[in-house]
Amino acid sequence: MNLTINGLQHIGIPVTNIATSEAFYKRLGFVNVMEAGFTVEGGTGTCIMMKRDGILIELYQMPSRQLAEIKGRKDGRIDHIAFDVPDADQAMATLRHNGFNVVEDTPVKLKFWMNGVKFFFITGPDGERLEFNQVL
Repeated sequence: MNLTINGLQHIGIPVTNIATSEAFYKRLGFVNVMEAGFTVEGGTGTCIMMKRDGILIELYQMPSRQLAEIKGRKDGRIDHIAFDVPDADQAMATLRHNGFNVVEDTPVKLKFWMNGVKFFFITGPDGERLEFNQVL
């Protein structure tokens, strides 16, 4: 296949409350760089693009929960987004100190890549899982 992919453009996450999700991602250092409405079957939804360094996350709220489910958005959630961190222990301590819902008690170690990884998850306002991953 001759397909050029330059890198990750953005990650789209359906949310139930755009303001709550925007505030959550701002606490992680993301900035709202774009906001636009969109029309779906006579209703207006909202989309915002949150950016931090080279990471772009699209948060979108459908006009209603029922319309989101009809359009198949209920089953289309992303399992998790993984952020690369230089020190998983330090990242965990920082997030915990700042009141984020850290899932694990300590970073999990797995024998991935050459020397392994350490990672942990936090959860967002709609149950999305954000992984903080250190490749050892």
